[in-house]
Amino acid sequence: MEEITDINPDDYKKDYVAKAGAPIKEGEKTATREAVIEALKTVSDPEIMINIWDMGLVYKIEQKANADVYIEMTVTSPMCPVAGVLPQQAADAVASLEGVGEVEVKIVWEPAWSLANLSDEAKEMFELF
Repeated sequence: MEEITDINPDDYKKDYVAKAGAPIKEGEKTATREAVIEALKTVSDPEIMINIWDMGLVYKIEQKANADVYIEMTVTSPMCPVAGVLPQQAADAVASLEGVGEVEVKIVWEPAWSLANLSDEAKEMFELF
């Protein structure tokens, strides 16, 4: 068996962008930031079973005047096996809210995720492992 010694984690830093939703009707009330956060809390990392918000994976939420939502998030590692799945799950969860138009979720790599990003609740859960 040949030993692989030239793995470069940067090769895994692909651009993952997920989209969901559709424009809302003019005059429709837009969802609150709190509602968007609650929707993100329904998406969990399947390996750790802690939601992406409490994991500190969500770095930016931008709600636009037309009710579209742009989100930047990261994953725990460039080699994370769910890097291509979590953004779509997040986009779908937010797009399911009333008052949300089109949703775009982009994986970003800077700053790198660390345990310091965990919410207090998530830190307590990690202590159980």
